[in-house]
Amino acid sequence: MEFLTTTAQAFAHGGFWMWPILAIQLVSFAIMAERAYALFVRRKTNQTQFALGFEESIRRGEMDAVITKATSMQATNPVARAIAAGAMAAKNLGGKEEVQGKMDEVLLEENAHLDHRTGFLQMLGNVATLTGLLGTITGMIKSFAAVAFANPAEKASLLSAGISEAMNATAYGLIAAIPALVAYAILQNRANRLAEDLNQGGLKVYNWLSYAYDPITSYQIKTKNKSERNTEVNA
Repeated sequence: MEFLTTTAQAFAHGGFWMWPILAIQLVSFAIMAERAYALFVRRKTNQTQFALGFEESIRRGEMDAVITKATSMQATNPVARAIAAGAMAAKNLGGKEEVQGKMDEVLLEENAHLDHRTGFLQMLGNVATLTGLLGTITGMIKSFAAVAFANPAEKASLLSAGISEAMNATAYGLIAAIPALVAYAILQNRANRLAEDLNQGGLKVYNWLSYAYDPITSYQIKTKNKSERNTEVNA
Protein backbone atom coordinates (compact mmCIF):
# COMPACT_ATOMS: atom_id res chain seq x y z
CA MET A 1 0.00 0.00 0.00
CA GLU A 2 2.82 2.37 0.86
CA PHE A 3 4.46 1.65 -2.50
CA LEU A 4 1.25 2.51 -4.37
CA THR A 5 0.86 5.70 -2.38
CA THR A 6 4.43 6.74 -3.11
CA THR A 7 3.99 5.93 -6.78
CA ALA A 8 0.77 7.94 -6.99
CA GLN A 9 2.44 10.92 -5.32
CA ALA A 10 5.41 10.73 -7.68
CA PHE A 11 3.06 10.58 -10.67
CA ALA A 12 1.10 13.58 -9.40
CA HIS A 13 4.30 15.57 -8.88
CA GLY A 14 5.68 14.68 -12.32
CA GLY A 15 3.74 17.26 -14.25
CA PHE A 16 1.83 17.12 -17.50
CA TRP A 17 4.29 14.90 -19.37
CA MET A 18 3.60 11.95 -17.06
CA TRP A 19 0.31 11.40 -18.90
CA PRO A 20 1.83 11.02 -22.39
CA ILE A 21 4.40 8.64 -20.91
CA LEU A 22 1.58 6.63 -19.32
CA ALA A 23 -0.17 6.41 -22.71
CA ILE A 24 3.07 5.22 -24.31
CA GLN A 25 3.52 2.61 -21.60
CA LEU A 26 -0.01 1.24 -22.02
CA VAL A 27 0.38 0.98 -25.80
CA SER A 28 3.73 -0.78 -25.43
CA PHE A 29 2.25 -3.26 -22.93
CA ALA A 30 -0.59 -4.03 -25.35
CA ILE A 31 1.85 -4.66 -28.19
CA MET A 32 4.08 -6.81 -25.97
CA ALA A 33 1.15 -8.98 -24.90
CA GLU A 34 -0.20 -9.42 -28.44
CA ARG A 35 3.21 -10.17 -29.97
CA ALA A 36 4.19 -12.56 -27.17
CA TYR A 37 0.99 -14.54 -27.74
CA ALA A 38 1.45 -14.52 -31.52
CA LEU A 39 5.11 -15.54 -31.51
CA PHE A 40 5.37 -17.83 -28.47
CA VAL A 41 1.93 -19.43 -28.23
CA ARG A 42 0.50 -19.51 -31.75
CA ARG A 43 3.80 -20.13 -33.56
CA LYS A 44 6.19 -23.00 -32.87
CA THR A 45 9.66 -23.71 -34.22
CA ASN A 46 8.63 -27.03 -35.76
CA GLN A 47 7.99 -26.10 -39.39
CA THR A 48 11.08 -27.87 -40.72
CA GLN A 49 10.15 -31.02 -38.84
CA PHE A 50 6.59 -30.71 -40.12
CA ALA A 51 7.80 -30.42 -43.71
CA LEU A 52 9.72 -33.70 -43.42
CA GLY A 53 6.40 -35.53 -43.28
CA PHE A 54 5.77 -34.69 -46.95
CA GLU A 55 9.04 -36.02 -48.39
CA GLU A 56 7.87 -39.55 -49.12
CA SER A 57 4.64 -38.46 -50.81
CA ILE A 58 6.46 -35.88 -52.96
CA ARG A 59 9.09 -38.37 -54.06
CA ARG A 60 6.33 -40.75 -55.15
CA GLY A 61 4.64 -37.96 -57.08
CA GLU A 62 1.44 -38.10 -55.01
CA MET A 63 0.61 -34.42 -55.42
CA ASP A 64 -3.07 -34.79 -54.66
CA ALA A 65 -2.28 -36.35 -51.30
CA VAL A 66 0.28 -33.63 -50.57
CA ILE A 67 -2.17 -30.84 -51.41
CA THR A 68 -4.98 -32.38 -49.36
CA LYS A 69 -2.77 -32.91 -46.29
CA ALA A 70 -1.15 -29.47 -46.49
CA THR A 71 -4.46 -27.68 -46.98
CA SER A 72 -6.00 -29.39 -43.96
CA MET A 73 -3.12 -28.35 -41.69
CA GLN A 74 -2.30 -24.85 -42.90
CA ALA A 75 -4.28 -23.19 -40.08
CA THR A 76 -1.70 -24.28 -37.49
CA ASN A 77 1.37 -24.71 -39.71
CA PRO A 78 2.32 -21.71 -41.90
CA VAL A 79 4.70 -23.77 -44.04
CA ALA A 80 1.74 -25.93 -45.08
CA ARG A 81 0.43 -23.03 -47.19
CA ALA A 82 3.73 -22.88 -49.07
CA ILE A 83 3.74 -26.67 -49.51
CA ALA A 84 0.22 -26.62 -50.93
CA ALA A 85 1.08 -23.79 -53.32
CA GLY A 86 4.26 -25.50 -54.51
CA ALA A 87 2.56 -28.88 -54.91
CA MET A 88 -0.25 -27.28 -56.90
CA ALA A 89 2.25 -25.65 -59.24
CA ALA A 90 4.12 -28.93 -59.64
CA LYS A 91 0.89 -30.80 -60.33
CA ASN A 92 0.07 -28.33 -63.09
CA LEU A 93 3.54 -28.90 -64.59
CA GLY A 94 4.58 -25.31 -63.97
CA GLY A 95 8.30 -26.01 -63.73
CA LYS A 96 10.87 -25.01 -61.11
CA GLU A 97 10.40 -21.29 -61.61
CA GLU A 98 6.67 -21.41 -61.02
CA VAL A 99 7.05 -23.71 -58.02
CA GLN A 100 9.59 -21.36 -56.49
CA GLY A 101 7.51 -18.29 -57.28
CA LYS A 102 4.34 -19.70 -55.72
CA MET A 103 6.17 -20.85 -52.59
CA ASP A 104 8.12 -17.60 -52.20
CA GLU A 105 4.90 -15.62 -52.43
CA VAL A 106 3.45 -17.49 -49.46
CA LEU A 107 6.68 -17.47 -47.46
CA LEU A 108 7.09 -13.71 -47.87
CA GLU A 109 3.55 -13.16 -46.61
CA GLU A 110 4.06 -15.44 -43.60
CA ASN A 111 7.40 -13.84 -42.72
CA ALA A 112 5.77 -10.41 -42.84
CA HIS A 113 3.26 -11.54 -40.21
CA LEU A 114 6.12 -12.29 -37.82
CA ASP A 115 7.28 -8.66 -37.74
CA HIS A 116 3.89 -6.99 -37.35
CA ARG A 117 4.03 -4.17 -34.77
CA THR A 118 7.26 -5.41 -33.17
CA GLY A 119 9.21 -2.43 -34.51
CA PHE A 120 6.86 -0.06 -32.69
CA LEU A 121 8.33 -1.20 -29.37
CA GLN A 122 11.72 0.24 -30.24
CA MET A 123 10.11 3.48 -31.32
CA LEU A 124 7.93 3.70 -28.20
CA GLY A 125 10.93 3.05 -25.96
CA ASN A 126 12.83 5.90 -27.57
CA VAL A 127 9.82 8.21 -27.45
CA ALA A 128 9.24 7.43 -23.77
CA THR A 129 12.85 8.34 -22.99
CA LEU A 130 12.65 11.57 -24.96
CA THR A 131 9.30 12.47 -23.40
CA GLY A 132 10.81 11.98 -19.95
CA LEU A 133 13.69 14.23 -20.96
CA LEU A 134 11.20 16.81 -22.20
CA GLY A 135 9.44 16.64 -18.84
CA THR A 136 12.80 17.17 -17.16
CA ILE A 137 13.53 20.26 -19.22
CA THR A 138 10.10 21.80 -18.71
CA GLY A 139 10.30 21.08 -14.98
CA MET A 140 13.67 22.80 -14.70
CA ILE A 141 12.44 25.78 -16.71
CA LYS A 142 9.39 26.07 -14.46
CA SER A 143 11.47 25.86 -11.29
CA PHE A 144 14.01 28.47 -12.35
CA ALA A 145 11.27 30.78 -13.63
CA ALA A 146 9.45 30.49 -10.33
CA VAL A 147 12.61 31.11 -8.32
CA ALA A 148 13.44 34.24 -10.31
CA PHE A 149 10.31 36.06 -9.14
CA ALA A 150 9.74 34.44 -5.73
CA ASN A 151 10.41 35.67 -2.26
CA PRO A 152 13.72 34.53 -0.78
CA ALA A 153 11.84 32.45 1.79
CA GLU A 154 9.98 30.53 -0.93
CA LYS A 155 12.86 29.97 -3.35
CA ALA A 156 14.06 26.75 -1.76
CA SER A 157 10.64 25.08 -1.78
CA LEU A 158 9.85 26.21 -5.34
CA LEU A 159 13.23 25.01 -6.60
CA SER A 160 12.87 21.63 -4.93
CA ALA A 161 9.34 21.22 -6.34
CA GLY A 162 10.55 21.95 -9.88
CA ILE A 163 13.50 19.58 -9.56
CA SER A 164 11.18 16.89 -8.18
CA GLU A 165 8.91 17.26 -11.19
CA ALA A 166 11.88 17.04 -13.53
CA MET A 167 13.32 13.92 -11.89
CA ASN A 168 9.96 12.15 -11.70
CA ALA A 169 9.41 12.66 -15.43
CA THR A 170 12.88 11.34 -16.20
CA ALA A 171 12.41 8.28 -14.00
CA TYR A 172 8.99 7.43 -15.40
CA GLY A 173 10.22 7.82 -18.95
CA LEU A 174 12.95 5.26 -18.26
CA ILE A 175 10.50 2.96 -16.47
CA ALA A 176 8.32 2.94 -19.59
CA ALA A 177 11.23 2.67 -22.04
CA ILE A 178 13.30 -0.16 -20.54
CA PRO A 179 10.64 -2.94 -20.70
CA ALA A 180 9.69 -1.90 -24.23
CA LEU A 181 13.29 -2.10 -25.48
CA VAL A 182 13.96 -5.42 -23.71
CA ALA A 183 10.74 -6.88 -25.12
CA TYR A 184 11.68 -5.65 -28.59
CA ALA A 185 14.99 -7.53 -28.47
CA ILE A 186 13.34 -10.73 -27.21
CA LEU A 187 10.48 -10.63 -29.72
CA GLN A 188 12.77 -9.77 -32.63
CA ASN A 189 15.01 -12.72 -31.79
CA ARG A 190 11.99 -15.00 -31.63
CA ALA A 191 10.69 -13.73 -34.98
CA ASN A 192 14.09 -14.36 -36.59
CA ARG A 193 14.16 -17.94 -35.29
CA LEU A 194 10.64 -18.60 -36.56
CA ALA A 195 11.48 -17.12 -39.96
CA GLU A 196 14.61 -19.27 -40.29
CA ASP A 197 12.66 -22.40 -39.38
CA LEU A 198 9.86 -21.53 -41.81
CA ASN A 199 12.21 -20.76 -44.69
CA GLN A 200 14.26 -23.90 -44.09
CA GLY A 201 11.13 -26.04 -44.19
CA GLY A 202 9.98 -24.34 -47.38
CA LEU A 203 13.40 -24.82 -48.99
CA LYS A 204 13.38 -28.54 -48.25
CA VAL A 205 9.99 -28.94 -49.92
CA TYR A 206 11.10 -26.88 -52.93
CA ASN A 207 14.16 -29.10 -53.38
CA TRP A 208 12.03 -32.23 -53.27
CA LEU A 209 9.57 -30.80 -55.77
CA SER A 210 12.35 -29.62 -58.07
CA TYR A 211 14.69 -32.60 -58.06
CA ALA A 212 12.50 -35.53 -57.10
CA TYR A 213 9.19 -34.72 -58.76
CA ASP A 214 10.58 -33.61 -62.14
CA PRO A 215 11.69 -37.11 -63.25
CA ILE A 216 8.33 -38.54 -62.23
CA THR A 217 6.52 -35.81 -64.15
CA SER A 218 8.61 -36.44 -67.28
CA TYR A 219 7.90 -40.13 -67.02
CA GLN A 220 4.17 -39.46 -66.63
CA ILE A 221 4.15 -37.18 -69.70
CA LYS A 222 5.98 -39.75 -71.81
CA THR A 223 3.61 -42.49 -70.64
CA LYS A 224 0.60 -40.31 -71.38
CA ASN A 225 1.87 -39.44 -74.87
CA LYS A 226 2.64 -43.08 -75.60
CA SER A 227 -0.83 -44.10 -74.45
CA GLU A 228 -2.43 -41.44 -76.66
CA ARG A 229 -0.44 -42.61 -79.70
CA ASN A 230 -1.47 -46.22 -79.07
CA THR A 231 -5.09 -45.14 -78.82
CA GLU A 232 -4.87 -43.31 -82.14
CA VAL A 233 -3.27 -46.31 -83.82
CA ASN A 234 -5.88 -48.68 -82.48
CA ALA A 235 -8.64 -46.33 -83.62
